Amino acid sequence: MRFCLQFLNATITTTAALLITAGSFARRRSTAPPLTMTMDDGCLTCRMADWISWFLSSKGNEYFCEVDEDFILDRFNLTGLNNEVANYSQALDLITDNLDDDIQDELRGSLDVQARLLYGLIHARWIVTARGLQKMLEKYKRAEFGRCPRVLCHQQSLLPVGLTDIPYEKSVKLYCGRCEDLYSPKSSRHGSIDGAYFGTTFPHLLFLVYPTLLPPKSGPSEYGGGSSRTAARGGAEAEAEARNRRSRMREETEVAEGGGENISTASVAMKADRYRPKIYGFQVHEIAKLQRWQEAIRDRQVARLEGLEEAASRGAAA
Repeated sequence: MRFCLQFLNATITTTAALLITAGSFARRRSTAPPLTMTMDDGCLTCRMADWISWFLSSKGNEYFCEVDEDFILDRFNLTGLNNEVANYSQALDLITDNLDDDIQDELRGSLDVQARLLYGLIHARWIVTARGLQKMLEKYKRAEFGRCPRVLCHQQSLLPVGLTDIPYEKSVKLYCGRCEDLYSPKSSRHGSIDGAYFGTTFPHLLFLVYPTLLPPKSGPSEYGGGSSRTAARGGAEAEAEARNRRSRMREETEVAEGGGENISTASVAMKADRYRPKIYGFQVHEIAKLQRWQEAIRDRQVARLEGLEEAASRGAAA
């Protein structure tokens, strides 16, 4: 009887200690992975949730895919990242769930920020590997990154891309393989993601490795949401949009001729910036060839517009 009472007393003491520990974890920053408590074989146990699983399940991180643990543990894949991330070793321990539990709450808060940065930079390297491309391809097929808002792209699936590989410079953009243009994410949560976490190479390498995924320049594609009815409706909407655009251009011309601000169409055309797809810093050959032809056409049109504007100004002066 005495032994049973001692055993019961020890069980109650252990349970109370675990509950106190759970309370201290609960008071930590909301960015920390949640504490889970389970009952195994009549024993109360608690454990910290996996950091990567928690990060991927957080709102705003839907663009990310899970990086294999073997890739993270291979230090060769992390070469140079120790110069990019403060408290690199501890941030890596936090990602791999090897961080000591007695870390101060203040330090843990800063480590959460550094762990996000480190995981993002690792993620940019991971998604250009064969396994990483395959995981991102599955998300692309499900259109998890969104669809192109351009009518004639027939809801083509988009891919995330960075404008630079250096962190804290540009936010992530969405690349359409059909119109070859960039768009900002609709959600502010996604719009605040650093573009360096996806890099400048990923979408173009994906189309290079899987050439059958490259969407056609006209008509619905396999990973576009347009049907024949949608395409017809999209064509009518595009025609109406073109009419509205021509109407706005006529109104702007009338305002300029009526003594308002003189807007040079040629100067506006020359200021238009174009996105240039690159793989590891080198421009994609076929796209570069097409863009050179398009720019030559644009230069001829700009020269023609400049000639018309010069003739109009001489006529107005006379």
